[in-house]
Amino acid sequence: MSSPAAQQPSPQLFFQTINAYQRTEGLKAAIELEAFTAIGEGNTTAPEIAKRCGASERGTRILCDFLCIMGFLNKDGSRYSLTPDSAMFLDKRSPAYLGGAIEFISSPMITESFKNFTEVVRKGGTTMTDGGTIAPENPIWVKFARAMAPMMALPAQLTAKLVDPTADRKLKILDIAAGHGLYGLAFAKNNSQASVVALDWPNVLEVAKENARNAGVAERYSTIEGSAFDVDFGAGYDLILLTNFLHHFDPPTNEVLLRKVYAALAEGGRAVTLEFVPNEDRISPPDAAAFSVTMLGSTPSGDAYTFPELESMFTNAGFSRSEIHRLPPSIQQAVISQK
Repeated sequence: MSSPAAQQPSPQLFFQTINAYQRTEGLKAAIELEAFTAIGEGNTTAPEIAKRCGASERGTRILCDFLCIMGFLNKDGSRYSLTPDSAMFLDKRSPAYLGGAIEFISSPMITESFKNFTEVVRKGGTTMTDGGTIAPENPIWVKFARAMAPMMALPAQLTAKLVDPTADRKLKILDIAAGHGLYGLAFAKNNSQASVVALDWPNVLEVAKENARNAGVAERYSTIEGSAFDVDFGAGYDLILLTNFLHHFDPPTNEVLLRKVYAALAEGGRAVTLEFVPNEDRISPPDAAAFSVTMLGSTPSGDAYTFPELESMFTNAGFSRSEIHRLPPSIQQAVISQK
């Protein structure tokens, strides 16, 4: 039998990648024009969608065709329809709507370094001033707290169920870099005996306190204002949450923080870390592994850490053991470290 012909070299990947900015801007335009919502409401032709969105018919047709090419829409004749993913995450009427996340993900604070990524690679870290996104009291984190909360609701609930499955005992919880507060609040809603102390910058904590009131757990929710590296945590915590935080810093800096975490835990207490965790090859799974690029562009020394790297940091800080857990369908994983 003859072997199949070897795949011929093609410039397709080059052109797809160098033009990828069009995909980003096309999706942003569709979100800003509420095209997905318009289609979900029953406007299915280009003229109907254009009228609902206040846009030109020509522009709407080309945009919607492009969204079909990208996989965000389906097309049958001249009629467009939402894919299941778009109906769930991009129709503003959906409780899982993620369109607001572009306020953070596409903000200049996140994208600026990538306009001169060559210099970022030469330097080995962000070219933004004052440490990029980790600058003290950076207003970007208020935007994060408001824009990203819908995306964090499911992993927060999954984490609470994983760590506190029976929800039948009193828990004192410290939520470091709480942001929107959803991770700590998930524990409070899951367990009526859980009390949460949220730590973050004062302006960010206003968002977390608002969410605590909306969740009906404000009486079990208190705050500490300031930097996790500087403030006094207190002591006697059963759980300390470190969600989407360690990736901003290098291992020695993280170990300084983790020693504080260790000291603040009660005997038998646990640290719960949520991270994008690549395999040891650092190229798989692709979404988690690629997060290192985000950290290269936006922080001086952050990274996407493998489980052995995270495990080493916790061990060096005094923890007895760490274990990793998947949280499907989230691409992030939970690391639970025992004092």
